[in-house]
Amino acid sequence: MTDVATEKPRRGRPPVSEEQRQRQRLDISRHAVALFAERGVAATSGEQIAQAAGVSERTFWRYFPHKESCVEPLLTKMVDAFRAVVRAWPRELELIDHLREAYTPLLDAASDADIEAVLAVVRLTHGERALRAAYLMLRERAEDTLAEVLAERTGLPPDAIEVRVQAAAMSAVLKVATDDVARAAAGGVTRDTLEGHREQIAVALRGLSQVL
Repeated sequence: MTDVATEKPRRGRPPVSEEQRQRQRLDISRHAVALFAERGVAATSGEQIAQAAGVSERTFWRYFPHKESCVEPLLTKMVDAFRAVVRAWPRELELIDHLREAYTPLLDAASDADIEAVLAVVRLTHGERALRAAYLMLRERAEDTLAEVLAERTGLPPDAIEVRVQAAAMSAVLKVATDDVARAAAGGVTRDTLEGHREQIAVALRGLSQVL
C-alpha cells in the first residue's frame, strides 16, 4: 500500500477576506482624511497616509490607485446610507416623512467621529478638484437608486425622462443639503445639526414636489 503524504500546512499569512479588506480600506480612508484636513492634499503623500494607518506603502497602493481616491470609502458609506434609506421607503409614507424619520449620513457609524470624517471630506471637496470629482461620481449612484425606486412607484421605466429628471433633482437637493450641513458641522457634529439636516432635506423636497 502506498503511503499517503500528509498535506503540509500553508506558510505565510492567511488570505485576507473581503470584509477585512473593506475594513482596512475604510481605516486608511479615515487617516487620509485627517491628514488632508490638517496638511492639505498636495502636502500629504501616500507614504505618510500608509504610516499613519499602520500599513505598508505597498498595501496602500494596492488598495488605492492614487492618494485622492482614499476618500472614496468614506464617501461611499454616505451615499450607500441614502440609497439604503430610499430602498426602505414604505409605500404608506411619503418620501419626505420617511426621510425625516430614517435618514442619517451614515447607517452604521461607530461614533460621531465617522460622521465628522465624512463631512470633513465634503468640505475638502470644495477646494480639491480631484476629491470633488470622486464625490460627484459617487453621487450618481444615489441618483440611479432614486430612479429605480421612482420608476417602481410610478410604473414608468427607470430611463423615462420624467423619472430621470425627478431623480436628478432629488439628488441635487441631497448634495446641496449635505454641503450645507458639512459647513455647519465644521466645529463638530451635534444631534441638532443632524436633525436640522433631515428637516432641510424634507423642506427642500417638499418645495421640489410642488414645482415638478
